[in-house]
Amino acid sequence: MALSSTVFMPRNTIASIAITITIITTITIIMAMRFPRNRKSVSIASSAKINLFLDVIGKRSDGYHEIETVFSVVNLHDSLKFALTENPAIKILSNNPGLVTQDNLIYRVLSKLKNLSGARVGVEVTLTKRIPIAAGLGGGSSNAAMTILAANALFDLQMNDSEMHILAAEFGSDVNFFLVGGTCLGTGRGEKIYPIEDFIASNVLLVKPDFGIMSKEAYDLLGCGISNYQGDKQWYNVFSSVISTRYPIIEDILNELVDCGADKAMLSGSGSTCYGVFLNAEDCCKAKSHFAAKKLWTQKVRTIGRSEYQACFPSLN
Repeated sequence: MALSSTVFMPRNTIASIAITITIITTITIIMAMRFPRNRKSVSIASSAKINLFLDVIGKRSDGYHEIETVFSVVNLHDSLKFALTENPAIKILSNNPGLVTQDNLIYRVLSKLKNLSGARVGVEVTLTKRIPIAAGLGGGSSNAAMTILAANALFDLQMNDSEMHILAAEFGSDVNFFLVGGTCLGTGRGEKIYPIEDFIASNVLLVKPDFGIMSKEAYDLLGCGISNYQGDKQWYNVFSSVISTRYPIIEDILNELVDCGADKAMLSGSGSTCYGVFLNAEDCCKAKSHFAAKKLWTQKVRTIGRSEYQACFPSLN
C-alpha cells in the first residue's frame, strides 16, 4: 500500500519566499529601466555630406525657405560613442571643447529621448570631431541623426523610420537626410527626403578657407532673391554668387579647383567648404598638395552609397 505525504511549510517561510520573489522581480524591472535590453554602449560614424545641387525656390509662411537640393554622403566622418551610465546626467566629451554644451544637438536629442524612454540612466557621449563647423558639410545635423539612431537602440524605444523622421525634422533641416544617406533629393526645408540613384565619385577634394559661414548669414546675403533656375538638378548652388561676392576667396578656390583639373567645382551647402570632383586620383592629390601649401584645410574623400552607409547603423536586435 503506497503512502502519500504532504510537506507543510510554516507561514513565515512562505511569506519569506514571496518577499524574495517580489524583490527579485522588482530588481529585474529596475535594471530593465536602467539598462534597456542590457545594451550598454553604441559606437557609430557620423558622416559629412556635399550638395550636388541647391536652389531656393520660395519663402514659406513659417519663415523658412523652400528649397530643392541633392545631398550626397562622403566618407569624412566624426566618431561618436554613447555609453549608458549609472549617473543620470548626460555628459559630452569632445576633442573640441566648444561643443561641450547643452546647446549641442547631441545633448538636445538625447535629453528628449531619455525623457521619452523613462530610463533612469545617464549617457556619456565621446565625440571625436573631424568635420569642420559651419562649413556646409552637415556635421551637426549628422551628429543629431546618429544620436537618434543610437538612442533608439540604447533606450529600446523601437521607433520606426517614420517616427524617427518626424523627430529629426524638429532638430534641423538636414537631419532627415542622414537617416537615409547615399544620394537623395531634399525638398521643403530640406527635411523631405527622396532617395535617388547614388552618385559615385572616388576622387572628391574638399577645400575650406579659415572661416565658417552660418546658414542665417548666407540667407541674409541672399535676401529676398528667389532663383528661377531651370536647368538640371545638378552642379548648381544658388548661394555661390552671393557668398563669393562677400568672400572673394570662395570664387578663387572654385577657379583654382578647375585649374587643377577638377571636372566640376561647387560650393557645398551655404559654405564655406568648396569641393572639386576629379576624374583621376593623380590630379586630385596634386590639387590637395596645392591647397595645403596655401595653408587651407583640405581633405580627399569619396562619396558613399546608401547600402554602405546604412550598414554602419546600430542594430536593433
